[in-house]
Parts: sequence; C-alpha cells; structure tokens
Amino acid sequence: MSNNFVVPRFVAQAVPPSTPGMRIGLLGGSFNPPHQAHRAISRFAIERLQLDRVWWLVTPGNPLKENGTLQDLGARMQAAREVADDPRIEVSCLESVIRTRYTIDTINILRRRFHGLRFVWIMGADNLAQFHRWQDWRRIAAQVPMAVIDRPPQSFRALASPAAQALSRYRLPENKAALLAERPAPAWVFLTGLKLNLSSTGLRNPDGSWKGTK
Repeated sequence: MSNNFVVPRFVAQAVPPSTPGMRIGLLGGSFNPPHQAHRAISRFAIERLQLDRVWWLVTPGNPLKENGTLQDLGARMQAAREVADDPRIEVSCLESVIRTRYTIDTINILRRRFHGLRFVWIMGADNLAQFHRWQDWRRIAAQVPMAVIDRPPQSFRALASPAAQALSRYRLPENKAALLAERPAPAWVFLTGLKLNLSSTGLRNPDGSWKGTK
C-alpha cells in the first residue's frame, strides 16, 4: 500500500475527541479477545509515561497473523469497551474506516490529521522481538516515540532483537520515561515492573471462539 495518500476528511469521526497538546498512547492489536492485560498495560503506560489518553486501535486484521479465527470487528469493539472500563482508555476502529493494513500508514494519517497531539506507540516486548518484520519498521520508529512494556519471559529476546539493536542509541533510561512523549522520534523506552501473563491466544478456543462464550 502506498504511503502517498490524502488524509480523508472523515478520519476525525473515527477517533476519540482530543485537544492539541494532549499526550496520546496508541495500542494497536486485534483484541481477539480483549483482556485485562490490555487494560493493565494501558493504565501502566498512562502512569509511567504521563499520558492523557490511550487509544486502542482495533485492527481489521494483522498482516503477520492468521486471521481465519478473527471474530467480528463489532464484537471485538464492544468487548474492548467493556474491558477498558476507564475514561482515559478509548476504543477506535480507525484502521477499518481508513482501510489501512500497516501501522506505518495509520501513524502517517494520525500525524497529518492531528499534528497538535503527542503520540506514543505502545507495544509489548513480544512485539519488539519481531518488530523488524513489520512493514517499514524503521520509518515507524522515525515517526513516533515508542514505549515497550516488558513481558517476561520475552525480555532477553526482545532486547536482543534486530530492531532493539538497531535502535539502541535512541533508547531512553527508564527513569526518563515521563519525557518520552515530548521527545522527537526516534526515541523509545523499555518499561519494567508490570507482572501479567495473559494473552489473547490463551483466551481463545481451538475454533476461534472466546473462552467463556458459545
């Protein structure tokens, strides 16, 4: 997909309300299903990075994952809202509305349309471990600061990954995390201290339905 596109006027209708100067964390994923770890990661990021909001970007599908067992977008959106249960966490179907498939395209649109906001991309350590496989990952790192949430036992694999090594000189000390949103990209921080061991994969039945549901 080309990155040279005009920002659609209706983008504002697909994102939560905001005011210039706000610090916004972006947590992308399939949320299939959403769970308490998503909420805990978001609240942890809000505290450590001093964010005003975290937007959950519920993707129509992940190019790096098998999407055959993906539940309906509407069902995932509704479940995400119920799990979030925090006025600082907003759920958005932006990627479905603007039909972006890759994170770089989503970030480009957000930065063009909402240039007065301070965005931070949030990911788990498991995603940093494979970040070098993402489309235009170097451009993502150059466009927006990133916060990586430690998820043991992924710590060593994540910090030894090709992307972490390539971006090592741009890593902030953890005690400077509150400054990340104001730093020009590339800049990233590795946040430790959140101890949760939940994943969407572990909450799905073999047929793709969510455990606890029919």
